[in-house]
Amino acid sequence: MAVAAGDLCSLLLVSLMWGVTNPFLRSGAAGVESVREERKVWRLFSQARFLISNYRYIIPFLLNQCGSMVFYFTLASTELSLAVPICNSLALVFTVVTGWVLGEDIGGKGAVLGLFITMMGITICVVSSVSQ
Repeated sequence: MAVAAGDLCSLLLVSLMWGVTNPFLRSGAAGVESVREERKVWRLFSQARFLISNYRYIIPFLLNQCGSMVFYFTLASTELSLAVPICNSLALVFTVVTGWVLGEDIGGKGAVLGLFITMMGITICVVSSVSQ
């Protein structure tokens, strides 16, 4: 079954929404480990309150969840064996690129080589799907 152009665009949108929000979620959650409570249940509630009240966390979280909704609806017309590798691999690529733009350490030349290999694998998946 060949992947339609619209489905491919949807998968790209999902990957973008998942990948770009990951570094922002990481930075927005900074400080949650400093929440101190004696009892585990209260600590869990306090950490949840910390995250929910933090706009730097909640906005990327909501965008990330919108990506999950798009993914769910795209699965109705796309093969699972194609959608999952494309979305997860491209999300990794977008996460690394966004982290690099934000000044995070991405791991040097090894990370760049890994991204290149990942992109080659995605290309092979898409091209083999289109040619069927």
